[in-house]
Amino acid sequence: MGINSENGMADNGDAVFDKNLYSRQIYALGESAMMHLRKASVLISGIGSVGVEVAKNLILGGIRQVTIHDTRDARWLDLSAQYYLKESDIGRNRAEASFEHLAELNDSVTCHLSMDPLNENFVKQFDLTVLTDAPLSMQLIVNDWTRKHNRHFIATDARGLFGIVFVDVGAEFKVNDLNGERCKELLIEHVDAETGDVTTLDNVMHGLEDGDYVTFSEVKGMTELNGIEPLKITIKKPNVFNIGKVVAKFSPYVEGGRFTQVKVPSIISHKSLKESLIEPDILMWDFAKFENPSQLHALWQALHSFEAKHKRSPMPRSNEDVGLLKVELPPGAELDENLLRIFSYQACGNLAPIASIVGGIAAQEAMKAVMHHMTPLKQFLYIDCIEALPGDWSPFDNNNLTANDCEMKNCRYDGQVAVFGRAYQEALLKQKYFIVGAGAIGCELLKNLAMMGVACGPDGKLKITDMDQIEISNLNRQFLFRRNDVGNKKSEVAVKAVKDFNLNIKIDALSERVGAETESIFTDDFFNDLNGVLNALDNVDARRYMDRRCIYYRLPLLDSGTMGTKGNTQVVYPHLTESYGSSVDPPEKDIPICTLKNFPNEIQHTIQWARDLFEGLFTTPAETANQFISDERGFLQRVDQMNTAQRLHMLSKVEEALIRERPHSPEDCIKWARMNFQEYFHNMIAQLLHMFPPDQVTEQGIKFWSGSKRCPHVLDFNPDEPEHFNFVWAASILRAHQYGITPIIDKKKFLAVLNEIHPPPFMPKSDVKIAVTEAEAKQEEKATADDDVDEKLQSVMMNLAKLNKKTTKSLIPIDFEKDDDTNHHMEFITAASNLRADNYQITPADVMKTKQIAGRIIPALATTTAAVAGLVCIELYKMIGDGHQPPNVPLKVFKNGFLNLALPFFGFSEPIAAPKKKVGFKCADGYFTLWDRFEIQGPKKMKELIQWIKEETGLDVTMMSCGVSLIYSFFLSSDKRMERLEQDMKDIVEEVTRKKIPDYVQSIVLEVIANNKDDEDVEIPYIKFNLR
Repeated sequence: MGINSENGMADNGDAVFDKNLYSRQIYALGESAMMHLRKASVLISGIGSVGVEVAKNLILGGIRQVTIHDTRDARWLDLSAQYYLKESDIGRNRAEASFEHLAELNDSVTCHLSMDPLNENFVKQFDLTVLTDAPLSMQLIVNDWTRKHNRHFIATDARGLFGIVFVDVGAEFKVNDLNGERCKELLIEHVDAETGDVTTLDNVMHGLEDGDYVTFSEVKGMTELNGIEPLKITIKKPNVFNIGKVVAKFSPYVEGGRFTQVKVPSIISHKSLKESLIEPDILMWDFAKFENPSQLHALWQALHSFEAKHKRSPMPRSNEDVGLLKVELPPGAELDENLLRIFSYQACGNLAPIASIVGGIAAQEAMKAVMHHMTPLKQFLYIDCIEALPGDWSPFDNNNLTANDCEMKNCRYDGQVAVFGRAYQEALLKQKYFIVGAGAIGCELLKNLAMMGVACGPDGKLKITDMDQIEISNLNRQFLFRRNDVGNKKSEVAVKAVKDFNLNIKIDALSERVGAETESIFTDDFFNDLNGVLNALDNVDARRYMDRRCIYYRLPLLDSGTMGTKGNTQVVYPHLTESYGSSVDPPEKDIPICTLKNFPNEIQHTIQWARDLFEGLFTTPAETANQFISDERGFLQRVDQMNTAQRLHMLSKVEEALIRERPHSPEDCIKWARMNFQEYFHNMIAQLLHMFPPDQVTEQGIKFWSGSKRCPHVLDFNPDEPEHFNFVWAASILRAHQYGITPIIDKKKFLAVLNEIHPPPFMPKSDVKIAVTEAEAKQEEKATADDDVDEKLQSVMMNLAKLNKKTTKSLIPIDFEKDDDTNHHMEFITAASNLRADNYQITPADVMKTKQIAGRIIPALATTTAAVAGLVCIELYKMIGDGHQPPNVPLKVFKNGFLNLALPFFGFSEPIAAPKKKVGFKCADGYFTLWDRFEIQGPKKMKELIQWIKEETGLDVTMMSCGVSLIYSFFLSSDKRMERLEQDMKDIVEEVTRKKIPDYVQSIVLEVIANNKDDEDVEIPYIKFNLR
């Protein structure tokens, strides 16, 4: 057996990789795991719906060499989920038809094509073999081959709303890191020599678990702990862990130190497929269906027996085939008859969302097998999403379907019709959805929607918006994009690409941000024409905005997100569930100001300091100076609202940027950069040590430089030190760009200029205040003027008045861009952070780690994204009705999902119902929720609206507002109140807000405070006032 074709990519066996391309994946897996991927070879056999997903994810993931294999030809049933097959490919080998599409996904992966039957000599070449939709007999044979040659094996398949993954990594498989989480590292407050208890500083929770291992460093007194071999711990309290009696004979603990978690390799043992069929280890998919996995274990075996005997799959809605399948059940199997019937009915089903879920999970398991990183699945996973079948609440009740309804007619949707029926398919074609975001999740959603046929009929429509352009780092998981798309708009490229999957899809691309500023684009008409919204966003503010929009327009919203191997989905459904904004995650803990400014103790502190320094040197001064140049009068009016000290600070920065420190040559830029090195890494540290010497003791007799305060040391500039040079080099280039000056980039010339710069010696200042606590730091920010501030302010104002605004050139603000290695942004921030780390004896960070923290980059994997997008579309199946309004789906049908593919773990829960508020006014239900409101048709005068509210609720309106504007109040003067009562509502709003209501706005929101007969405030829903 040989290779029939390959993509011609170089395959030299090296483990090199493009860090820009794989950056988000490296943050999720680590460089060591990435190196393993770049050395691995994988065979994927069976390029149906699941096989193409596995192949896509592994090629995107950077497996060194991937071989695509199949002996089957494409059928109509494949087209509902295999997106690289077209109608013209029917009768053509599936691997051959898909090969070019897969091979172009990643130009750093060598792809081979094979169409010959598998044999042992061929299979043994690969580190891992993945079989998809293969007969059980073939799975058993191939698994024997892989075990014989110490190779790894995965078998996976999907039918209808069911899926299966089986993993065998062998009898003795080493895992270097079971969970893939970043190692914990914290400061220590005390080590008890008698008990072995270790307490964290400031009672911070250590986040460790029993059986974890730790090492120690920087411990004073008990120095024997420093560099000790990893010690196994037991947990005592959230802030205390125990390391045993090892410390009993050590020197007494004095102070300080930090612990670092260490990942110790574990050995995993798997059974063969043959053994596992008899004694299965099954991971739970959904704890609400606790009985299903063991039954599905029997059903999948029965299905393989049925297909081997009858040379076909059970037919949709065939009760005869249900009986024949039951005969094939393993001896002693006990089954729920309804599950047996559903499973048999769906054996011909082929759904893109299920393939996306199964393919994402299986591909992550494949990565684990070749990386020796994260816990392999043990060993079966049986996926079922049968709650997606429409019930009696739907016009497409699955229980009423007949064989005729599900008949396959050589149509691209046959695999989906087999599950849901043709009427349901027709409804999918008419759907109108808005996808917000065309990144990783957005691409996966588009792929699934195209395969499902959503908006693929004449009455359907999809709209997708994304303001971003494609970057190199996107290509690793946003699979609709290629290298030649870099720089183009994501939404436009995604729309063009997805039309290749299904030519009938009706879809428009937009590139606007969703927010209050674009409501002239995303208007009432825009939202009123939709069936629902799919969020594919990576920021909370946009999610909350879309959440509010969907509540207002009473639209279903499906939200999802990923972070590395973790993912989540949430259903927001009108009149049924809580909203995305109903529960809020706790905000990220900010680094205290005093820690950032003077007392860093972690690399995260120095990186944030460097990021702020970048903003303070290259962005904010230029923006502020440009505001002054373009609109001096308006700028000074705004400054006059500040206190005197703030005015001096603001205007001094403008004077500094435009006059006092304005460079006129590249040599000036180099001098400025060198002087900044001296200021930040020598003088400021020297001043700090002048005020707080290393042996300083507090009034309580405690060493000042102890606990979280690390005593720093000054840095003397040395151009031969890489970070010293890099800081001045990058800073000078950025400074030159800021002022439109051509920088000196010849390093010989640069050094010649640099060596002539001699900063003056440090002289301590007596008038400097340094904040030691967070309270002092905040007070310092609010500080009022010194005695001579008026004189200084006058001098600055005079200098700025002399400036000729017409001839003064504007500056170029430099906005931080983390993913361009040629712009010197990360070079500057990395150097600045590591120099400050050197000041404080903190372990430095490389560019990759610095980029992640400075850029707040979220780790991401194609595998997790595929699985999450599949789960979203499973929930979408439940929302399909036969009209514009969503059906009345029972709450128990929906599932919010959470997964962690590293463990692996899957958890599902019923969405939380919309909280009900008891009403204090006339109301039929006696309560209202966030989905309720009063709706009234204009035009109306204020008095008519107030009277209407009185009649509806029995309440008296005391105040009314529109947005931030108060338009009616009991404390208005009598004359003004009477005037308002006679005015038209639209006129009042325009008068008070001083803005004309645009024509595209069809309604406004009014908030009302009303009192009952006892003069008590009563909460009522908002009012939607329809203008037209």
